[in-house]
Amino acid sequence: MVTTGLRPRRSAVLRLLVVALALAGTLLGGLGGAAPASAHAALTGSTPAQGSVADRAPEQVTLTFSEGVAMGDDSIRVLDPQGKRVDEKKLRNLSSDRVVKYGAGLPSGLRDGTYTVAWQAVSADSHPVSGAFTFSVGAPSKTTAPVPQQEAGGGLVGALYGVARYLAYAGFVLLAGGAAFVVACRPAAALVRSVQRLVVYGWALLTGTTVVMLLLRTPYTGSGDLADVFDLGGLQQVLITKPGAALVSRLLLLAAAALFVAVLFGAYARAYEPAGAEESAGADEPSAVGAGGASGEGAEADEAGGSDDADERGASDAAAEQARRRKDLTFGLGFGGVIVATGLAATWAMAEHASTGLQPAVAMPVDVLHLLAVAAWLGGLAALVVSLYWGPPVERAAVRRFSRIAFGSVVVLVATGLYQSWRQVGTWRALTDTGYGQLLLLKVALVVVLVGIAWLSRQWTGRLAEVPETEVSAAEVPATEVPATGKAETDGEKDAEEAAEKAAVGAAVTAATATTTDPAPKGGSSPETAPDPTRAAQLARQQAALRTARTKRQRDADPERLGLRRSVLAEASVAVVLLVVTTVLTATEPARTEAAVKATSGGQSAEAGRPQTLTVPFDTGGPDGKGTARIGLSPGRSGSANALKLRITDPSGKPMDVPEVKVSFTEKSKKLGPLSVTTRHTGKGQWRASGVQLPVPGQWRLSLVVRTSDIDQVTEIKNVKIGS
Repeated sequence: MVTTGLRPRRSAVLRLLVVALALAGTLLGGLGGAAPASAHAALTGSTPAQGSVADRAPEQVTLTFSEGVAMGDDSIRVLDPQGKRVDEKKLRNLSSDRVVKYGAGLPSGLRDGTYTVAWQAVSADSHPVSGAFTFSVGAPSKTTAPVPQQEAGGGLVGALYGVARYLAYAGFVLLAGGAAFVVACRPAAALVRSVQRLVVYGWALLTGTTVVMLLLRTPYTGSGDLADVFDLGGLQQVLITKPGAALVSRLLLLAAAALFVAVLFGAYARAYEPAGAEESAGADEPSAVGAGGASGEGAEADEAGGSDDADERGASDAAAEQARRRKDLTFGLGFGGVIVATGLAATWAMAEHASTGLQPAVAMPVDVLHLLAVAAWLGGLAALVVSLYWGPPVERAAVRRFSRIAFGSVVVLVATGLYQSWRQVGTWRALTDTGYGQLLLLKVALVVVLVGIAWLSRQWTGRLAEVPETEVSAAEVPATEVPATGKAETDGEKDAEEAAEKAAVGAAVTAATATTTDPAPKGGSSPETAPDPTRAAQLARQQAALRTARTKRQRDADPERLGLRRSVLAEASVAVVLLVVTTVLTATEPARTEAAVKATSGGQSAEAGRPQTLTVPFDTGGPDGKGTARIGLSPGRSGSANALKLRITDPSGKPMDVPEVKVSFTEKSKKLGPLSVTTRHTGKGQWRASGVQLPVPGQWRLSLVVRTSDIDQVTEIKNVKIGS
């Protein structure tokens, strides 16, 4: 009793897969491209603050983060206005139980000017983060310090690493899920070439991407230069980190997985070979008895009656031994496979989101279960697809066993997903207000679509009629005797089958004629005539084409099975997109972390509620009308007295006085302002104002009016975000 598969028109299959891959590429490009900006450990504070102006040089620069990070002596660099490094090049760990803080000492006697702080770290969930800001001593100055234009984890290296992460997930799903389908749902699939390729390709994909990720870790978390993949010193440093240890552990487990795959498609596959395979293979071999074999047949017939009982007892013992061997292999592969798959899933859990944040001791086992459920569902689905489309008939019982496993996987996914969502999101509002929450909603929508298509597949499975074995054997009779009740085949396909049948018959007749009509050699006796190898090969090819045509005709004859195959293929296509979204989600800052960062800055973004520095070029159009205004607002909060510093310089960077400057603030959304600021001239090119009150947080518009002569004047507008 079987569910027949189908070798479809490849154009239809390719069209659907191309659509799925296009959607996957769009998500990787549109969502993955922003991944470097989605820092998992965020900078929540610094001393000195960004854009601040200190009266005297600080003793050290400190950085505070939202969660644990890994940093080294070169992680914090302080550069003077000329770009020279001035810090002590020794990292200070200032962290306490609840605060993650690192610092870099500064020498005494720093000169006045603007200093640049460039920092880089690796967050606890293995993703690199970086940033830069400036502060000034005495007064701001022009600076030539080089600031990295590319964020850590970005550029070509970041893109390659992101693709490798996605392919690693895909390889794990194909390897673990495909093997589980063979052992738990359909042992006979161990003999199917397409299923074998699927699992082996999954192992190779996961192994290759793991090696690539290990080599890319140095440039990914450091310079961003692809050439650094050959930096052996950097590789040694990677191996002692948590992500490096996870990748090495994965490679060791993949070595065990290779042994598992060898047994699965070796001893296990041989245990499920059809009982008559060897006999039929032997029957196909040409007999070496010759004409004298006729007399031997009579003697064998005389002995046959006496050996029937012995043959029956031997067959019964062989069947029992075969059943015991199958049971032992199934238990061993099932137990070993679960251990290897769990270990592989743990290599993600120990280095990703689950390993940091809230309740890591609970989150990591939950994450392992989540990954195993994904692999069992989506990987088994991939194995079912290749079995239905590019394999022999699939038993109906196997489809139903997979359906039950898929249902159980969905239940596990829902339970573990709810916990992970609560842990990473925290509030309902964060689902719509954060990038992580929006991606999570997209993932949930895709899962709902996938479950809906799976429900349709179950409906198709319920409509399948039991196919007696006598009908299955119909594939062995000439194709003209098999009734074609479906309409799946085109006329061209039918013509091709008929041509294959005629060609096979013709080849057989030709070969037989060539054998029987060869004249006997002149030597006298009539020895065996050796068949022509070319004609024999042609006959074998034509017979294979005939068997394929017969199988296709039987497969195409059932519309219910055709509907099942199409719905399963649609499931696989949605699964491709779902896997992309999941990969992007693991590279996005969790909503709970983002909310914690906002909480430290009065409910605004990380930039709001900090001292603000604006650079405003201007040109009044008159003589000496070009220049640059630098405006500093500290502490940059609403409801408190802010200090405003204004410095105007000419194009060469020298301080420049102007007859008049005016500064005002407007909050258009709340219809506040303009609120004028009274400044006082404190030196050449410098103005100050104290007690600047901005009543509410939000996006304020700063208006700067500069007059360089009686008639030359210009107004420049800049936006500034004010926290509470």
